[in-house]
Amino acid sequence: MAKKGSVKNTKNKALHSKLMNQKKSKLKASKIATKERLKTIVKRSQENK
Repeated sequence: MAKKGSVKNTKNKALHSKLMNQKKSKLKASKIATKERLKTIVKRSQENK
């Protein structure tokens, strides 16, 4: 017989995918920020030469 009540494991999957998306976007944002910071450092060093 089928179980009655809420569907198994959908809440955990939804929460996990939400958290993983947050993690991926955070890593992507930090990677972009690092690239921008390095660009400005290189630009300043070239201007000083």
